[in-house]
Amino acid sequence: MKLLKLISKIKVREVAGNADIDVHSLGFDSRNVCENQLFFAVVGTKTDGHHFIDDAIKQGATAIICEHFPKTLNQNICYVKVADSNAAIGIVASEFYGNPSSKLKLIGITGTNGKTTTATLLYQLIKNYGYKAGLISTIANYIDNKKIEATHTTPDAIQLNELIGKMVDAGCDYCFMEVSSHSIVQERIAGLTFTGGVFSNITRDHLDYHGNFNEYIKAKKKFFDDLPATAFALTNIDDPNGKVMMQNTKAKYKTYALKKIADYKCKILELGFMGMLLNVDSTDVWTKCIGVFNAYNLLAVYAVARELEIEKNEILRLLSDLNPADGRFECICSNNSVTAIIDYAHTPNALENVIATIREICPKEHLITVVGCGGNRDKGKRPMMAKIASENSGLVILTSDNPRYEKPEDILNDMCEGISIVDRKKTLIIADRREAIKTAIMMAKPNSVILVAGKGHESYQEINGVRNHFSDREVINEIFNDIK
Repeated sequence: MKLLKLISKIKVREVAGNADIDVHSLGFDSRNVCENQLFFAVVGTKTDGHHFIDDAIKQGATAIICEHFPKTLNQNICYVKVADSNAAIGIVASEFYGNPSSKLKLIGITGTNGKTTTATLLYQLIKNYGYKAGLISTIANYIDNKKIEATHTTPDAIQLNELIGKMVDAGCDYCFMEVSSHSIVQERIAGLTFTGGVFSNITRDHLDYHGNFNEYIKAKKKFFDDLPATAFALTNIDDPNGKVMMQNTKAKYKTYALKKIADYKCKILELGFMGMLLNVDSTDVWTKCIGVFNAYNLLAVYAVARELEIEKNEILRLLSDLNPADGRFECICSNNSVTAIIDYAHTPNALENVIATIREICPKEHLITVVGCGGNRDKGKRPMMAKIASENSGLVILTSDNPRYEKPEDILNDMCEGISIVDRKKTLIIADRREAIKTAIMMAKPNSVILVAGKGHESYQEINGVRNHFSDREVINEIFNDIK
């Protein structure tokens, strides 16, 4: 494709060289450049792509998009100066792949908790309704039935457009996509055409990246600010910031809630470890999903489906067949009446919600919580997580999550600061996650519930830059089988 066409929709400040050239691929990693590539010099959090322009040219790049020109310009190369290389990537990538997001119905889900479950349930529902669909999520990406492993909640802009382009080629009518705060700030979704957007909730998370909670809110809000007037937006108004998200949106927006008056309403009638009975818009429906947080997720799914003009009774029928996302309140039962629950809860609010759901079904003294916190992330939430677990469980075992480049002992010490002197009597510290889970199971009595929180679907433990195979699910099943 001609460079002139690719840059036609971005704000160009200056061009040096011949822009009437063919571009065969796009990239922003100088190590992976190929012949006739358009290279984007991106200013990142750790490196500046402008330092690698010469390397990209040596590898075969013939065009460069950058925020400032190098001191010496190569006469055989076309340089395009823009204000923001990150924003340019998405718009150019969309053009390069034929604006694929405009050829299907793209729904974005953002918020602190519930993104994965809501996107996954929507994907399931539409598939069960008989349409082809794509999914872009933390757990995995799907092109209709083809699974593609996910490396980030939201892929980079080039991967994103390529992936959506493959969905279009496969005949997908819909795509359901998690939209992370990182992807919004880094402009990874620039150039995409959204049919609709959903706001789930917002609580403390990623403050190591955003700096403070206000900046985190602004990041999420930007997604709705940028939605076109042709799109719809759905917001959870039970969340204190639910209406804030909609303040500047041009999209047609509606509300959903369990507690307040809203366009879409839901009420929990019965709750158990096998599922729950909901009343959704005045009609009862049984679902395999469990917990208040899942009632919100299911209501969001229902609301999106209604906005997509699917008939109400058909949606409710489909809701009853949906399965929870992997590692989200996933129950495993032993032969001696012990229930283990795996959940991805890695924020204070998510952990509090999961424990509250369990506490509605079983008493506090029957609950054993195994939890840790990730390394090289927001340290402020560590004592908060430990406090929530210790105050609401009969026994707590603090352990490693993904320590990354930190010492597990340092993370555990930070967590201990949130535990009161009284609650320390029922708190164990076992850094080895396998041993922590094993100890919880061995200490469990009939009718005990063991919550293993923080990693959910993850099949690895990241230690000093290495991802070692580790699955909470596999460990629990293995120990349950050993004690039959």
